[in-house]
Amino acid sequence: MITTMRGSIMEAIPMTEAQFGLLTSIFLIVYAIVSPFAGYFSDRFNRSHIITGCVLTWSLVTLLTPYARTYEQLVFSRALLALSQAACMPASATLIVDYHRGSTRSLASGIILSGAMAGAAMSGLGGWFADAHDWTYSYKLFGFIGIVYAVGLMFLLRELPFKQSESTTSTPPERIKLKEAFISLATNRAYLSILVFGSLLGVVGWSVIGWMPTYIKEHFNLTEGKAGLLTTVCLNASALLGMLIGGIWADRWSRTHPRARLLVPIIGLCCAAPAVLLIAKTPVLGLALAGLSLYGLARYFTDPNMMPILCLIVDSRLRATSWGISTFFSCIVGGMGIYAGGLLRDAHIDISRIFQFAAINLVICAVILYCLSRSKNIIAKE
Repeated sequence: MITTMRGSIMEAIPMTEAQFGLLTSIFLIVYAIVSPFAGYFSDRFNRSHIITGCVLTWSLVTLLTPYARTYEQLVFSRALLALSQAACMPASATLIVDYHRGSTRSLASGIILSGAMAGAAMSGLGGWFADAHDWTYSYKLFGFIGIVYAVGLMFLLRELPFKQSESTTSTPPERIKLKEAFISLATNRAYLSILVFGSLLGVVGWSVIGWMPTYIKEHFNLTEGKAGLLTTVCLNASALLGMLIGGIWADRWSRTHPRARLLVPIIGLCCAAPAVLLIAKTPVLGLALAGLSLYGLARYFTDPNMMPILCLIVDSRLRATSWGISTFFSCIVGGMGIYAGGLLRDAHIDISRIFQFAAINLVICAVILYCLSRSKNIIAKE
């Protein structure tokens, strides 16, 4: 929600543009640092308990954020939010692929991630509520809702019994120690390619999320609430649809084509690159929103296939760890990208330059996945 309430927050708590960018960057940096270890713990402990604990904790932090009165306190609350969220996605993504194997894996991954997109689409309400009330209203409302939801998860969410997992042995596999886990992944060339891919994609994704509401507001002379609602709804609604289409397409295509889970994201990235350029170049609001919707649709063909791709290239005992390390690099680089956007703003450089750079990164990401898809060792595991 924070990117949709820029004006209201800066009015209540004075800060520079770079400092506002740092509010998102600090979240990403802390989230990134904690993610590899959070992923490792998700590989070792009960994932349903981890997920429930994360939701409860971050909802409490959200509920307390409106009581920040200084910039330093707001930065601290953002850091706490990141700390409390880090373990949720590695645990969720690996729990899903354990429950869903074969021809339902990408779709199941897409559905769980599309839930996050649905929530992100609703974040446009932050700017809307800020216009009608103040910036604290949304945090109090959704913090309370999250606490209620966490209580429900305590009764409904369950870990998959070992006997139903993919292992062919009759006993649980030996758990890998932290040092051995990191060494195993660091010497996996295919996984290292995914790290580079994820880092570049992180720059694109977080830059668009962090600066698109501001760009649309200023470029087309809209109110903060309208710009925030238009951008978040267009981006996240199309991203939600893209995840479902990307998951269904990859699952069905994988029955006849061994490279499907890699080719579907490649196609999406090649469509997303010109869409970002359209946003940066057009003077027409309708075309800009159409470009944003196309970007969201095509770019998010990737997400439902990321964990299935990791299942092809890493040890099954290290799936959450590999997700966490990938998140580390993606968020660190993405956070620096958002902060760099703030520096460009302070230097009075057109923010559209960020989106031009994003289009180049999308093309590079497509090339990386194409090279990875040519590996016979990976395809043999499908």
